[in-house]
Amino acid sequence: MNKKKHGISLLKLVMLLLAVLFLAINYLDSLKPLRELVESETLLFNLGSYKVSIYNVANSFIGILVVFWLTTFTVRFSGRRIKKLSDVSLSTKTLITKLVQIGIYSLAVLLGLKLLGIDITTLAIFGGALGIGIGFGLQKITSNLISGIILLLEKSVEVGDLIELSDGTIGFVRNTGSRCMLVEAFDGREIMIPNEDFIANRVTNWTFSSSKGRVEINLCISYNSSVDKAMELMKQCAREHPRSIEEPEPLCFVSECGEYFIKLLLVFWVGDVAQGRMEPKSDVFRAILKNFKENDIEIPYPQRDVYVRER
Repeated sequence: MNKKKHGISLLKLVMLLLAVLFLAINYLDSLKPLRELVESETLLFNLGSYKVSIYNVANSFIGILVVFWLTTFTVRFSGRRIKKLSDVSLSTKTLITKLVQIGIYSLAVLLGLKLLGIDITTLAIFGGALGIGIGFGLQKITSNLISGIILLLEKSVEVGDLIELSDGTIGFVRNTGSRCMLVEAFDGREIMIPNEDFIANRVTNWTFSSSKGRVEINLCISYNSSVDKAMELMKQCAREHPRSIEEPEPLCFVSECGEYFIKLLLVFWVGDVAQGRMEPKSDVFRAILKNFKENDIEIPYPQRDVYVRER
């Protein structure tokens, strides 16, 4: 790794020295004879019907490298400055960064074409046909790019949100990109989901306007047990859990009467659903089972009455 970094640093140094050399040849009168030498007829070569000098090729190449380096430096510098803005939300910072990058790269392309001697106005002749071809070829990429900008403007999905897609994918948004979003699932998988899916499909954002989340527990008791006592014990177990919140308060309902059981439904809320719902559900479930056992609340088993007839 160190050798690789050393090689890259050396290459940058060589490129910088070449750039300084060509700038000196262009603007220093003392080096004018050297410029005339590299532009002489002996160093010209034919490219079709055009005569090209090694000096012009090298000059354009060095110019493009300088533009590329300045573009990279400007993008990184602007990105760092935008991240330091304290009064701007994360989604707005991301949007501003992307717009600045698009502007800088567009300007760099125009400068690169100018350095290569390409007249930009001539591109208008076949620009329409080229635009149609690119439109068909980059349809999905363009759709994802525009969808990403819409999501950033609407702020409907942001970094840190807990989201659930229509296909069952659920996880936390870790990064928003121009083409896709990085979602980390509960099992540690990192899933790259195209931005278009967040616009075209149904998305559940568990933390969009509130971080609260509802937990439901279904439990059956026998007909021999006290329903009121069982419901009060269930609500008490929910209230005593440290992650359960007071508002909305825990509620318990009779949801079904079966052949041999009465089904009860407990509903309580946790303050931060991003921390998960399985742990408080499991804790409350265990506390209910313990209290049921201590208070003689019976959980029934399937029962069947069999009658034997003798012939």
